[in-house]
Amino acid sequence: MESMILSALSSLVMGLSALTIEGVVMMAVGCMLLWLGIQKGYEPLLLLPIGFGAVMVNIPMSGVMEEHGLLRFFYDFGVITEVFPCLIFIGIGAMTDFTPLLENPKILLLGAAGQFGIFITLLVALGLGFNLLDAATIGIIGACDGPTSIYVASKYAPHLLGAVSVAAYSYMSLVPLLQPPIMKLLTTEKERKIRMPYPKKSVSKSLKILFPIGVTILTCLIAPMGTPLMGMLMLGNLMKESGVVSRLTGAAENEIPNIVTLLLGLSIGATMEGAAFLKAQTLIILALGLGAICLDTVTGVLFGKIMCVLSGGKINPLLGAAGISAYPMAARVVMTEGRRYDRNNWLLMHAMGANTGGQIGSIMAAAIMLSVLKGMGLG
Repeated sequence: MESMILSALSSLVMGLSALTIEGVVMMAVGCMLLWLGIQKGYEPLLLLPIGFGAVMVNIPMSGVMEEHGLLRFFYDFGVITEVFPCLIFIGIGAMTDFTPLLENPKILLLGAAGQFGIFITLLVALGLGFNLLDAATIGIIGACDGPTSIYVASKYAPHLLGAVSVAAYSYMSLVPLLQPPIMKLLTTEKERKIRMPYPKKSVSKSLKILFPIGVTILTCLIAPMGTPLMGMLMLGNLMKESGVVSRLTGAAENEIPNIVTLLLGLSIGATMEGAAFLKAQTLIILALGLGAICLDTVTGVLFGKIMCVLSGGKINPLLGAAGISAYPMAARVVMTEGRRYDRNNWLLMHAMGANTGGQIGSIMAAAIMLSVLKGMGLG
């Protein structure tokens, strides 16, 4: 018994002596992510496994990211192969209702406008000395869409995966804090009080079924590199709207995304090893990602103001903030801000239309980037 205690103490001393400052800092970062997920409720489904993965990978001699290590297996199987992000999109599609968008198709334009920050940030990143592949990966943080960011990073800049993933999911959880000041700054009180009646016509089941098929064909012909993401999103939605594969739809809504989210989070956390993560470059990426999401909100709201003018004051420009892909948080923010100035102003369904348009827009933005890079011989 005494020898076992001595052996355990010896192992503890060896482990403590092998700790590095970087490792300690990253374990603290991992614990902070755990705190944000558990105590504050910020994206707990992702931040909890990411934070725990960050703690595990920074424990000396754990071997979890060495060849044949547990987290290395998850990373190689699901992240490097881009399988995990695509499976997540099946679940997102199965849980998405495109009815508000189909009732008011012009709202799709706000989903496109909400992606301009991606390309502005790409140019800024290039100006700061990042190469084209890294700059494109950093810019896509502005999509406010975790799976899309992971897909692009794993394809073109795996060395940035940890920073990009943490930025994308952290900022997505902070949308309720980031967007309202920008929305208030760019709109007048009169604009914020604009009421939008709901369309009286209903969307037929046939249109709901044809929509994901048509969107897949059209968008993937325009930007073929986005086919895995767009195809999986629309497949999930088609399963839901068809009503003939309830078992598959149930799995897509529950078991598949739950398991994949857990493994994806651990894999992302495993990339946050102290020596690789704690660099000035990481802070720059986090700052650029924050700027990208803020710019997306700015361009979305400004385009909403243009649509407001062109419609004769019938479109509330706050809807532009829902043009990012933080679904459904951005739509809830729009509803909350609208009701802040008029308690009887119900913008939620219109905002959901813009938000689902933002999902399509974010994938299209990534697909266009990937297609252009491939055309340049970089993909």
